[in-house]
Amino acid sequence: MQHTLSVLVQDEFGVLSRISGLFARRGFNIDSLAVGPAEKIGISRITMSVRGDNRTIEQLIKQLHKLINILHVQNVTNIPCVERELMLIKISTVQKNKSEILEIANIFRARVVDISSISLILEVTGDAGKIFAFQQLLGNYEILEIARTGKITLIRDSKVNTELLKKSVDYHENYLYN
Repeated sequence: MQHTLSVLVQDEFGVLSRISGLFARRGFNIDSLAVGPAEKIGISRITMSVRGDNRTIEQLIKQLHKLINILHVQNVTNIPCVERELMLIKISTVQKNKSEILEIANIFRARVVDISSISLILEVTGDAGKIFAFQQLLGNYEILEIARTGKITLIRDSKVNTELLKKSVDYHENYLYN
């Protein structure tokens, strides 16, 4: 199962290296990793996606707590959160397909951040499903380069789980219209 961990760390030399070393020693692969400044100066938030069963992830969290400069570790997998990713995608364009690509970008609320006579770069943000669907649709064109962030996440204070809401809406739409 895929787990999302949110880790607050002190901005000190080598903290990311110690974390990645712990994962390597335990034979874990980090599927997604995003690091950036947190709400307080000198503190960073690391958001990572890792595969493993609940018991193994609990052990990994205990090991993370033992590392120097780790302030807080939380498994946010089953907690209502806002999750986002960012992707920049450069696509080769010719006059005949440029309008099709721009139409797809518009549907996904992607922004054109660079355009030339031979290519364009689009920026899109959203959950992993949106990013995946956007990339799949643009796979019909010549993709020159992709740069993608890892997932970032913050816990919802409202406690509203939008994934459950989506499933509820889908269920009601299927029930009412089928």
